[in-house]
Amino acid sequence: MGAFHAYDIRGIYNKDFTKDDVHRIGCFLPRLLKTDKVLVGRDVRVSSPEIYEYLVRAITNAGADVYDVGLSTTPMIYWLTAKFGFKASVMITASHNGPEYNGLKISGENAIPIGYEDGLGELEKMIKTPSAFKTGPKGTVHQFDKKAEYLDFLKTYLPPNLQSLNLTIDCSNGMAGLLIQDLIGSNHHFLFEQPDGRFPNHQPNPLIMENVADLKKAVLNNHSDLGIIFDGDADRVMFVDENGAFISPDLMIALMGHYFLKKYPKAKVIQDIRTSMAVGEYLKELGDVEMITWRVGRAYAAKRLRQEDGLFGGELAGHYYFKEFYYSDSGMLAMLIILNVISDFKQQGINVSQIISKIRKYANSGEINFTIDDKKGSMDRIKDHFEKREKINRIMDFDGYRLEFADWWFNIRPSNTEPYLRLIVEAKDEKILSEKLEEIQKIILR
Repeated sequence: MGAFHAYDIRGIYNKDFTKDDVHRIGCFLPRLLKTDKVLVGRDVRVSSPEIYEYLVRAITNAGADVYDVGLSTTPMIYWLTAKFGFKASVMITASHNGPEYNGLKISGENAIPIGYEDGLGELEKMIKTPSAFKTGPKGTVHQFDKKAEYLDFLKTYLPPNLQSLNLTIDCSNGMAGLLIQDLIGSNHHFLFEQPDGRFPNHQPNPLIMENVADLKKAVLNNHSDLGIIFDGDADRVMFVDENGAFISPDLMIALMGHYFLKKYPKAKVIQDIRTSMAVGEYLKELGDVEMITWRVGRAYAAKRLRQEDGLFGGELAGHYYFKEFYYSDSGMLAMLIILNVISDFKQQGINVSQIISKIRKYANSGEINFTIDDKKGSMDRIKDHFEKREKINRIMDFDGYRLEFADWWFNIRPSNTEPYLRLIVEAKDEKILSEKLEEIQKIILR
């Protein structure tokens, strides 16, 4: 079984994991998290009903009750976990991956993510033990439909002048379609809002630009103020400006400062190790902000935001975390925060591209993926190369390496979810960016 990863359990169903693996996971999960109640939700993938069946059967055979949310977004499961005091929850989803994938996102008390280092690794050992699992009195399944309560919570963030905005929203045939029109109304432009686990129109990963092509065209055709696209389970969201240009998701962390720093002029903000220097520089102009740079992924970011009692934060991958959301990430809450900001700017005659142009200061490569076997060796060669040739202002080594120099920086890191070595380079101008990118690529590919 090769489905256990840093953040979750995920892979190609019936290849990386099977229904029998799911059954064993369900048998041991209540023991792992020391609970007799488990909240369970699922996405609309074709394999999700079977995974649900075997997971629930195992949990109840282990003596725990299941509280069945039914079809759900992943953030809805996080919110319900914390709001209603569950010590364990499982969301059946493979997030942004294609239809052949599925998986389990597991959370503990207060929606704290259970990653490999603090639970999934132990769970993997448990399911590999040859001893049979001893069952006791069976648990029961309770229907737990809380969609209305969740929508009521989200609606408290609706901007007062929402109807002044012309929006185009791509739900990627994912779980955002379950809630979006109930949340913001039907008088906007929607693409692929019907949940369909086959993802017939495009893959549910907005970081791949071919998946954003329909949204870009529709924004222009609809003369929209903003384009919005969700991934498969709606824990991530990304944006396109009124000109159809994709906005790097890390820059939206800076834009959110206009919402939060009005209420809280002093704040700690989390960013991942790939984030543009421009984000912290912009936020510090808005208030007394301490930027905290940390590892990629919810298993790390949500915990760090909680540890620091941070206000909000985000990642290059389009995850945004909020203290007001139990330190968890929510694509829809992030969308609502952004809509509050851009609607205010629209009242002043300022459009989205003009706002972003004030944030974006540097030339940036975006994340580039390399498929190579010796990821660690390649990373070390790059680090050694620049340590010998340039003065380094700062080194971060907790998620790959980030080396910062006087007029440029780079991050090189292995993916925790896919077989890639990932590189991002940022510089004060395009000339330096091009030179440094070429220099690094030669080391990787030699």
